[in-house]
Amino acid sequence: MFENVTSLVGRCLIAALFLAGAVQKAFDPGPAQALLGGWGWPESLVWLALVYNALAGLTIVLGVAVRPVALSLAGYCALTAFFHLIPDDPWQMSIFVKNWAIAGGCLVLAAQGGGAWRLRFADKPLVSR
Repeated sequence: MFENVTSLVGRCLIAALFLAGAVQKAFDPGPAQALLGGWGWPESLVWLALVYNALAGLTIVLGVAVRPVALSLAGYCALTAFFHLIPDDPWQMSIFVKNWAIAGGCLVLAAQGGGAWRLRFADKPLVSR
């Protein structure tokens, strides 16, 4: 029981970060666009990031395809960490380190899976052969 509860709560806490990121990008995309533009990337990528954050967060909460989604989130966190690599700005450096910590949590989630309390699809094929 303890493992089921902690797995579900852990998934929800990790997912909350990405869901909040999607909401932030929807209501105030400017800061994310500025970071993208500052690195010479198209500012319109903020909308792709918003969709990815929302879908990945939802799948992690529901426990659907946890391993591959968590692995992709680890890569996403590692990549986006570099947007915050501004050594003269302590706040940005804390976000840089936080992104690496979240990547580590996502790697553990990818290794361990979603746990028992997750949305599952039938193990049997929908059509018989």
